Formats: sequence, C-alpha cells, structure tokens
Amino acid sequence: MNYMTPGLISNASISDLARIISATWPKVNYAAKPYLNAMRSLQSIGDAFHEDDGKTVVIYFLGNASSYRGETAKLVKAELKKRAGLK
Repeated sequence: MNYMTPGLISNASISDLARIISATWPKVNYAAKPYLNAMRSLQSIGDAFHEDDGKTVVIYFLGNASSYRGETAKLVKAELKKRAGLK
C-alpha cells in the first residue's frame, strides 16, 4: 500500500525526497546513485552541493532515474521536476 500523498511529497525537503527514493527503489541505477547521494545533503533546490547547484543535481538525477517506477516514483519525480522548473 502506498502511503505517500501529493501533500506529503510537496512539503518534503530534497533530502527527505532522497530518503523516500532510497526506501522505495531497491536497486538504484548506478548512474543515478551519486546524484541521489548528493540530494541527501540538500534542503531545497536552491542549495548547493560542492560546485553544483541543487537544480543541476536534481536534473541529473532525473536524467538517470528512468528505471525508478511505481506510484511513489511518479509522485516524487513529478515533484522534483516541478521544483527544477521542468514541469
């Protein structure tokens, strides 16, 4: 059963979304893993991870997360796209 709701997702920080992704994507794609790890240190899309801004980290994650599927994945990826200004 999916306990994630759009309201819960929209109020979560980027690091909270990264924890949700980790909990619901058992075999994280190797190319998405470094960006997922970076997202764990971001509170918002405006934060930076070393030399990369949060938006870049999120966009690169999304570009490598096509195998992250399911209802929770749809909600989380839609929220990340919205925050990155992609949707």
